[in-house]
Amino acid sequence: MFELAIVWDWIGFAVRWLHVITAMAWIGASFYFIALDLMLKPAPDMPKGAYGEEWEVHGGGFYHTTKYLVAPARLPEHLTWHKWQSYSTWLSGAALLMIIYWTGAELYLIDPTKADLSMWQAILISAGSLTIGWIIYDLLCKSKLGEQPTALMVLLFVLLVIMGWGYNEIFTGRAMMLHLGAFTATIMTANVFFIIMPNQRIVVKDLQEDRSPDPKYGKIAKLRSTHNNYLTLPVIFLMLSNHYPLSFATEYNWIIASLVFLMGVTIRHYFNTMHATGKGPHWTWLATTIIFVLIMWLSTVPRVLSGEEETAALSTHDQRFASAAGFGDVVELVQGRCSMCHAQVPGWEGMINAPKGVLLETERQIANHAREIYLQAGRSHAMPPPNARKFGVALANDERKLLVNWYQSAVQGS
Repeated sequence: MFELAIVWDWIGFAVRWLHVITAMAWIGASFYFIALDLMLKPAPDMPKGAYGEEWEVHGGGFYHTTKYLVAPARLPEHLTWHKWQSYSTWLSGAALLMIIYWTGAELYLIDPTKADLSMWQAILISAGSLTIGWIIYDLLCKSKLGEQPTALMVLLFVLLVIMGWGYNEIFTGRAMMLHLGAFTATIMTANVFFIIMPNQRIVVKDLQEDRSPDPKYGKIAKLRSTHNNYLTLPVIFLMLSNHYPLSFATEYNWIIASLVFLMGVTIRHYFNTMHATGKGPHWTWLATTIIFVLIMWLSTVPRVLSGEEETAALSTHDQRFASAAGFGDVVELVQGRCSMCHAQVPGWEGMINAPKGVLLETERQIANHAREIYLQAGRSHAMPPPNARKFGVALANDERKLLVNWYQSAVQGS
């Protein structure tokens, strides 16, 4: 029989794989259509109602694309709808959020030094914040600000900064980054589901019933699509951030996340301008570099440790593993073989932060990360890394078995 921890880890891997695949499809389609839209040029022989055309070559063939500003006079029989890339990306991302951050709330989501939440309180805040964020954003877009795209983008940035700060006040740094990414991705997918697709359906129905479509529906959809275009790159950064403690495990992680949104704007502005005019503004690369250097500097500012973590009562999760048979031997083993890197100040040359922000210096920290220790060093040989052998850091088979027996005894005894 497969053990639950192993099965659950593989399920998480499978869902993550699906999420990456669908995100590639969505982002690729989004980038392509934005570039196509900006590269369209008028031509003398275009059909009535056409806005522009573009000739492209790819894969040994030529493609001729014509865009209608509102709609063609006749609806073609074959019409491709681009929506499932967005929906499947959000659904798989939501599933991944549940698998990692909801079921593992005590480890990945809740930070008792910030907010002493129960598992269900944390989950409700996690889910509710995504919904509330979309409602606020949607109301802003539907207000008179919808006629002022620049002002609307500035307010959207302010909203994202506030959400990043708020998440960081109650969740772990890692969860803050992920939730800010999920918050942004929810806005993007909701734009497709609630605004862009319904507006396109209205236009299609008007054509089917021989009515002239109202241009306002295309204009509204275009605004939301532009927002999605500028939000894409920051979302990718936030989704990848959990692999890099310098982004999430530092004092000013929410400011780092905010600056990433500005980098997303400067990078996309360069490419959007290049697609439209054939030449991108080079100042955007200077601005992006300055912002990135600022982010690197912010990541070096030390976190002020309060000591609250070690004086607070052990959680139910930690108590279970701290009281399991063999825990004393496990602590000695982990502190001797793992804490060289997994420390507040790593001893490995060139390493600034502990890998993935995982600290294994104290009994509390070891109990808290029992599942990772079990999977990374007990069930697999991922840790310690092979090149650590030249420094005398390695685990023998009987030592790995010790980790497995400790974890299993805690799980079976719960």
